[in-house]
Amino acid sequence: MPDPSLTRVKRLPDKARTDRQILNGILDAGMVAHVGTVDGEYPVVIPVAYARQDDQFLIHGSAASRLFTLLAAGSPACATVTILDGLVLARSLFESSMNYRSAMIFGTFTLLEGDFELRALHTITEHLMPGRWNDARQPTLQELKATYTLAMNITEWSVKVGEGDPDDNPADLHTVQGRDLWAGVVPINSSYGVPIPDPHVPQETPIPPYVQKWRV
Repeated sequence: MPDPSLTRVKRLPDKARTDRQILNGILDAGMVAHVGTVDGEYPVVIPVAYARQDDQFLIHGSAASRLFTLLAAGSPACATVTILDGLVLARSLFESSMNYRSAMIFGTFTLLEGDFELRALHTITEHLMPGRWNDARQPTLQELKATYTLAMNITEWSVKVGEGDPDDNPADLHTVQGRDLWAGVVPINSSYGVPIPDPHVPQETPIPPYVQKWRV
């Protein structure tokens, strides 16, 4: 059963969101998650590529990684994904902030093998590089042996969303400095740049159509 002490938003609870579609939207928009667990006496957090597959959160990494070994053994974990949407410039530094969408998932990972692992790796690849799975060489048995592909059921989670204009102290609106100071939101948008070919790519080789679509 979900543990409400883990998922309840206590700080600024008005920013909490409980709609599962909002969670899915955040996970589907992001590319990098930070996954944390405890290694001996110390917490450890690493950035990882990930994907959502229905109700599962998928990651993969080196089988030689101490952290992935811990996670594969069932060490309690927390995964976070944050999308930064803008900087909020208020009339005071105290009220200045960010617009964001943030998700936290709690649970334990399980090790995937066989067809389950291949499906998960396909999902991660297509989440990060849509269209690439069928174009590039498929993983070999040796490469699969060197990889841990892990899945966490998305059952315990929380979401916070910061949005909107500056929430200024009303007093700052009526001072000389406050009246004359620009305030507002500076949006932050992620985008793809012009693809740069590897030096070994023949000059006449075109950029794949699916890569061209990423820039749309």
